[in-house]
Amino acid sequence: MYKSVFTKYMVAFAVIIFISFFLLAFIISSIINKYATNTVKDEVSNTAEVAVNVLEYNYKHSGRDKTFEEYLGYYQDAVQNLLSGVGKRSNERLLLISDMEGKILFGMNAEGEILLGVDKDGKLIGNSYDPLPIPAQVMQELSENGRYESEDNMLGYFVNRFIVCAIAVHDSDGEGIGAVFSCSSSAGEDALIRTMNRTVIMVSLWVMLAAMIAVYFISDRITSPLRSMTNVAKDFAHGKMDSRVNVNGKDEIAELGTAFNNMAESLQENEKMRNAFLANVSHDLRTPMTTIAGFVDGMISGAIPQDKQPEYLEIVSSEVHRLSRLVSQILDVSRLESGERKFTFVRFDICEMARLILISFEQKIEEKKLEVVFECDRDSMYANGDSDAIHQVLYNLCDNAIKFSRESGLLRLNIAVKAPGKIQVTVYNEGQGIPAEDLPYVFERFYKSDKSRGLDKTGVGLGLYIVKTILEAQHQSIEVESVQNQYCEFRFTLKEDKSE
Repeated sequence: MYKSVFTKYMVAFAVIIFISFFLLAFIISSIINKYATNTVKDEVSNTAEVAVNVLEYNYKHSGRDKTFEEYLGYYQDAVQNLLSGVGKRSNERLLLISDMEGKILFGMNAEGEILLGVDKDGKLIGNSYDPLPIPAQVMQELSENGRYESEDNMLGYFVNRFIVCAIAVHDSDGEGIGAVFSCSSSAGEDALIRTMNRTVIMVSLWVMLAAMIAVYFISDRITSPLRSMTNVAKDFAHGKMDSRVNVNGKDEIAELGTAFNNMAESLQENEKMRNAFLANVSHDLRTPMTTIAGFVDGMISGAIPQDKQPEYLEIVSSEVHRLSRLVSQILDVSRLESGERKFTFVRFDICEMARLILISFEQKIEEKKLEVVFECDRDSMYANGDSDAIHQVLYNLCDNAIKFSRESGLLRLNIAVKAPGKIQVTVYNEGQGIPAEDLPYVFERFYKSDKSRGLDKTGVGLGLYIVKTILEAQHQSIEVESVQNQYCEFRFTLKEDKSE
């Protein structure tokens, strides 16, 4: 079943938050439970130890002619007062004294109230029932170890859970004569823990709710641009190239949306240029083919006299060469973009190459009566690169410079070392120039500044794109500077070769 990114985010965060708060509640409850239990155990233990110390001291100084049970009965008021102080100080709930057989001899609560005991005659006082004896297993462990601790119901002696600490009472000879049981019901601690658990759970639920609301808006903030991009991409698939993503904020998502819009702008521009290219190519193919077909049909039908045929054959040849140049440029672009064109780096003289290119344009230069200035730092300057590709670059730039120069204008070709290991070649002409709004696009495919085709009747907007692609493939750069109807200057770099 299809699940959106938003749903996956929500489910993942919900599970993580639930598990996190569950663990947090469990850990907090465990810590509170352990702390409360340890606190009560310490108090119970301290109470038992103090009570034993009091009883042992007073029994040893009361005389050796009385048993432990007789001592408790004879000095019942004094024992009550002593143990009452111990009980109040420790805030415990129950204090029991037994003999070593487990028989309960004395009992009182934390407020000092006697629950049961013995009088001077050894009779039980304080209640009307015979108390249950302490379990034999408890007394056995107490006899062997001198101490017994429990956190349950002391082997069924109590109905509810009690925390118990029992310590044996010894006479002056070290013989066990009885035991003190300090007991505390855990009902209060259990109620506290339950209250804390409910509080933690309620707080966790409210925090989870707030977190889920925050996650909802955050996830929606993340996925909304993605959904918008998906819709825009679908619009592109249906030919709606003007769709854009709404960008809000300045975070990474906004940067992604901006990048997507930039890509959309580029695709739309490429689509426009592709359509313009197809129109230009169609025109450039149709015109010469129509001319060729008309002249050839005229010669075949005899409409063109025999003596005029050489003249028209020259026109046909010119149009064939024009078609050849167009196809060659298209093939160059295809080979460059696919990486099929390989470059061979050699050492060559860029100054000599420039001279030969200017000589090849001598006729066109004379036709426009251009003033030519050739500047070179040295007679010979050697560069490293693919000489054929660089020749194509410089030839194309010079051809454009001459084509768009005004009558009797200046054509300047400058070659100089501008940085260590770098040669800069500059082609400058006075004439039509390039409009400022067209400068960012002159190196793009199929782009033609001369949209009216008033001066450029043969190009299809691939020359400068090929130039830039060749230079970038050789890790060099090219830039342009121009003022419309004044001048245009192209500058590109080459790697200097200082080897002999």
